[in-house]
Amino acid sequence: MYPFATPLMTLVLAAAAGPQGKYFAVTVVDDQTGRGVPLVELETVNHIRYYTDSNGTVAFLEPGLMDQAVFFHVRSHGYEFPKDGFGFRGKAIPVRPGGSTKIAIKRLNIAERLYRVTGGGIYRDTLLVGKAAPTRQPVLNGQVFGSDSVMNALYRGKLYWFWGDTNRPSYPLGNFHMTGATSALPADGGLDPEVGVNLHYFVDDQGFARPMAKVPGPGPTWISGLVTLAEKPGRERMLAGYAKIRKEMEVYERGLVEFDDDQGQFVKVTAFDLRTPLYPDGHPFHRVVAGTEYIYFATPYPLVRVRADVRHVRDLSKYEAFTCLKAGSRLDRLQIDRAADGTPRYGWKRDTPALGPREQARLIAAGRLKSSDVLLSLQDADTGRAVTAHSGSVSWNGYRGRWVMIALEIFGTSALGEVWYAEADTPLGPWVYARKVVTHDRYSFYNPKQHPLFDRHGGRVIFFEGTYASTFSGNPEPTPRYDYNQVMYKLDLADRRLVLPVPIYALSGARVPSRFGTVRELGPKDPRQAAFFALDRPGEGALPVYAVATAGGGRALQRDRPPPATSGRKPLPLFYALPADTKSRTAVLVPLYEFISADGKQHVYSTDRSWSKAGYERSKQPLCLVWRNPVKVAIPDE
Repeated sequence: MYPFATPLMTLVLAAAAGPQGKYFAVTVVDDQTGRGVPLVELETVNHIRYYTDSNGTVAFLEPGLMDQAVFFHVRSHGYEFPKDGFGFRGKAIPVRPGGSTKIAIKRLNIAERLYRVTGGGIYRDTLLVGKAAPTRQPVLNGQVFGSDSVMNALYRGKLYWFWGDTNRPSYPLGNFHMTGATSALPADGGLDPEVGVNLHYFVDDQGFARPMAKVPGPGPTWISGLVTLAEKPGRERMLAGYAKIRKEMEVYERGLVEFDDDQGQFVKVTAFDLRTPLYPDGHPFHRVVAGTEYIYFATPYPLVRVRADVRHVRDLSKYEAFTCLKAGSRLDRLQIDRAADGTPRYGWKRDTPALGPREQARLIAAGRLKSSDVLLSLQDADTGRAVTAHSGSVSWNGYRGRWVMIALEIFGTSALGEVWYAEADTPLGPWVYARKVVTHDRYSFYNPKQHPLFDRHGGRVIFFEGTYASTFSGNPEPTPRYDYNQVMYKLDLADRRLVLPVPIYALSGARVPSRFGTVRELGPKDPRQAAFFALDRPGEGALPVYAVATAGGGRALQRDRPPPATSGRKPLPLFYALPADTKSRTAVLVPLYEFISADGKQHVYSTDRSWSKAGYERSKQPLCLVWRNPVKVAIPDE
């Protein structure tokens, strides 16, 4: 009857046998997918609160409230239930022992909430109403009540997972030296990531998640920058940076740890000089550049790298940052590296910090950098409002043929609860236009991480998780069972709401800007600075723009109508843009002007209305509206 039953689940069901059939099951489903929605609050008129489990189920059993209509207020982060005539978002439901009902809730988030990965009672209500759960340990695993911030890596054929400070049932203080677990890949017998993750915790003799990185010294141990390195065929090593913490999250020691297979835990390799600005941190990925393999560390911008071998990873003097600071600078005594014309000179430099968005903002405010001089310009694709990315991860995506970022925004509509999606042509950018995919109302969802090994359909569907916590949120009411735990989301990149502007470059072979293309058409000699941004696939209200041959042998851009097919092949649009007469313009949209030579043979295009060249005249109306390019830094071709 229960294909996923375990001894623990059997005990739970046996314990529930007394009231079996007495619970009333309320399942809240996503109105787009029909799937149960976790983390939906149902509150009665007298303020009894329930929260749906990872199947979207609440097991309701309240003496005195059965066999009658009970009104439930329905609330959830990023979801919405319709108002009734008095403005209440909820529904009166006739409840009866052994009965059930489903109610649909509208998803506002672009990402779909799937399940809770860690903590107690993940499928509590599902079991209470007599249903089967998909995971082997559906109510308590490794005695983990909650864990902070996930990182994972593929090591020796398995996924190794690690989390920070971890709570337990038996006492308010738990494990402060990293918790660990393994899981099988979906292709090797692991669960489908749509369904869940079967975690096998490293536990102590009491059955509680044991310390995985107990570096000597007072205070907690946190690790970050988890990487695996293949020294030779069949020989892998797993390393991470560590930090020792005291007082109010003060780091008093940094260093490197390596996983010891015999001990089943990390051991200290070396301590680093705290004054060194570059060290392993964030969520890394591997990339080969000009025949050399590097590890890039994303926090969330991947602006730090080191060669992918143990010798270099251990030696902080080998780490590089992509920065406009002079080599050897520090953030408290920085100097900007400028070219002869005064423009900042970006490049990979050792012993030099990278500039994050907040450091950039301070330099602009101090008049030391112009807004056009900065590398990072992440903003809302609809409004142009700046988005300050705080943490996250970057991965290559085969479906989009681009690098994709899942990033947390700091001080958005919540302090640390908004997650954004962005794309770029290279790991360095340009990171410009983004769209919010997850939102929280006075709650945190920090340190999100995408899991590229879970990608489905060639990367069209991606998965990410983050830490759901009341910490830093200002919310005095932690969500029972969910607080301080990891929640998994799914994002379908084919969703039309994720059609974002991408860089459109002026291509070589022309003395004037008449030929354009995306990164796929760029040649080795083409400039790496975008002329403007536009869509590379159909979007809301956007029209296709084609390249056509002119009568004089030149090239022109033509809106709406494709040129005649050649060799039986239907011409594809160069890009998609908005009509020039679009009424609801925002700050991110700019007209693309057409300039035509006197003989009509040459057509030139620019977002600069004042562009001029002898013999050219600007058309009366813009060709279309495109998205402005705020990044004037040339991104290197790696």
